[in-house]
Amino acid sequence: MCLAIPGKVLTVDRTAEPAMGDVSFGGVSKKICLEWLPDVQVGDYVIVHVGFAISKLDEQEALETLKLFEEISGALDELGEEGNDAEIPRTKKDHPRDEERGTTGGA
Repeated sequence: MCLAIPGKVLTVDRTAEPAMGDVSFGGVSKKICLEWLPDVQVGDYVIVHVGFAISKLDEQEALETLKLFEEISGALDELGEEGNDAEIPRTKKDHPRDEERGTTGGA
């Protein structure tokens, strides 16, 4: 499965080979290859996959996508909090079916 994330272009360096730039992902800035997007400018939003800007998108679409990522993250956080009440086996020894399996335990 692939995941491409939108980010805002902060800098563009066309003197580098390949062209590089700083792209912000929710406040975290990363060096990204911009070579495949020769017309990208500071302030543009780009879709980034494994360190390469692969397409531009308009600001509204980028912000909507980022909002969806935040909602997904919040839902996952809620699921994690609900799961904290459940006892989760950490080793084979702790697994509830060890007795029926006849295992002696251990990791």
